Amino acid sequence: MSAAPSVALTVRRARPEELAACADLYVKVLRETFTWLPPDRHRREDFLRAAGEEEIYVAVEEGRILGLAGFYPPQSFLHSLYVTERGRGVGKALLDRVIARARGPLSLKVQAPNLRAQAFYRREGFVSAERGRDPGSDVEWIRLVRET
Repeated sequence: MSAAPSVALTVRRARPEELAACADLYVKVLRETFTWLPPDRHRREDFLRAAGEEEIYVAVEEGRILGLAGFYPPQSFLHSLYVTERGRGVGKALLDRVIARARGPLSLKVQAPNLRAQAFYRREGFVSAERGRDPGSDVEWIRLVRET
């Protein structure tokens, strides 16, 4: 069970000047946690391209970005949720913000080897809806859905 978020933790829309720092956080967390993929597969450009079409939320404490969430409203799709400090409620705070913004069921994809993320989302009420594999990928994904 995660701890309650810090009193000083704020979740809000990212400012344009923060997107570069968000891209750095994205790459850092992916390289540390997605160990089943080559590190060079995770690129800042991928995050920045997606950020142009998504709402990016950040969890900030004392001026430091501790996590981010990328949300695509037209499909009520959580594209990304990454935190630098696990077990402090940062991910839950970001997810709660996206859930409050979503209209209708919220969905996301999680890579099958990412057992920690699967457990987190299931604790938060998501259920498995579909499994698949993107063209050219050897990593299976699971689509999870939660009614809002």
